[in-house]
Amino acid sequence: MTTHLRTLAHLTLGLLTTAALVATATPAPALAPPLAADGPGVGAPWVVTLGDSYISGEAGRWAGASNRDYRRADALGASAYHDNPGGTGELIPRCHRASSAEAYIGGGVNGLNLACSGAKTATSAGSNFKPGIDFWSGSAGKGQALMLQEAAATRNVRMVVVSIGGNDFGFASVVQTCVVNFLTSPSWWKNYCHDDSSVAAAFTPANVAAVRARVAQALGNVATAMSNAGYRADQWTLVVQTYPSPVPNGSGFRYSESGYTRQSTGGCGLWNRDADWANATVLPTINGALLGAASDVGLPNVRTLDMTHAFDGKRLCEQGVGLYEEVGLADWRTPGAVDRTEWVNQIRTVSTIGDSPYYVQESLHPSYWGQLAMRNCLRQVWNSGAPRSGSCTVGDLGTARLTPTGEPAMHLTPLP
Repeated sequence: MTTHLRTLAHLTLGLLTTAALVATATPAPALAPPLAADGPGVGAPWVVTLGDSYISGEAGRWAGASNRDYRRADALGASAYHDNPGGTGELIPRCHRASSAEAYIGGGVNGLNLACSGAKTATSAGSNFKPGIDFWSGSAGKGQALMLQEAAATRNVRMVVVSIGGNDFGFASVVQTCVVNFLTSPSWWKNYCHDDSSVAAAFTPANVAAVRARVAQALGNVATAMSNAGYRADQWTLVVQTYPSPVPNGSGFRYSESGYTRQSTGGCGLWNRDADWANATVLPTINGALLGAASDVGLPNVRTLDMTHAFDGKRLCEQGVGLYEEVGLADWRTPGAVDRTEWVNQIRTVSTIGDSPYYVQESLHPSYWGQLAMRNCLRQVWNSGAPRSGSCTVGDLGTARLTPTGEPAMHLTPLP
């Protein structure tokens, strides 16, 4: 969701959390410019992704994690987020559009990733430009709806996938508060974050309603962009994608609450009760606002991709998976790595200081395996050009395997 946990990097408790997470997808191939004749209903199909860091590819560089040698988990290398035509840098700094992102489902379908790590529903044109799902146009760049409109005019865009709203709830600040509270209070006098006034304010009925309205406006902007580009509603599908649970409930952590191992080794410094609250309250509230907005906008061509439980069994610090040194594997290329390592990236603190290859903003995001798992889910939603809704979960949990395309095999089941 959000990507700006920068203040965590300044914690000075001496806890070195070097980590990395999932990586096993093939970098997205360079795509030839669309033919001049391509456009609404004409040409090879395209899938376009819009939204924030949970769909842009944030943390998609890392496949699993190691506190001993980052190279064991470095699947995509330093150029992981380079998305300009020459592959030499980012089109928008810190959008972190990884080549492992879900947009690139392949199989004759082209992918275009317009999402941006840190994005909210509306564009932020400050010192760190973050395009929202709107029609902003200025010297710093354009909003994602405007970028979609311009791209769709010369491409046969058949499916637009949107994941947005987490940053509107201030998810990064919530995580920051929870980790700081964990690091600055002892296990015999726990300072929880779920009852902090600054955190609770994000989930009041009034704020939930306000975010839901903003998400509905963003989805409406997507429809307007496609209409402006010349599309009828029956020529494309809007897929609303929810957020996955990144951590287990408190009882599912493999590190004790006592001491600081949970953060210093695992990179998951949360008290059990806060983790329970995150899964029971935060995630359903954010996803509920997103799904409510999809209903409010009243479009006839909407599908839902429910990611709530997509990483269950592979979440950060969850029992059953571990760091490379904990599970006895050499690196991410080792057979079985996708099944025995985490699919969510560690929460970073001082491990981002200096010449570290890590970014604070990669914290608590789907890593390489997670990104590829979401891609596998999206391919099933695409359904050979007849998009369908569904809930995605890990296929064959405990014996997870890779498909011929190098992705974790996922199960897409009908929505309740």
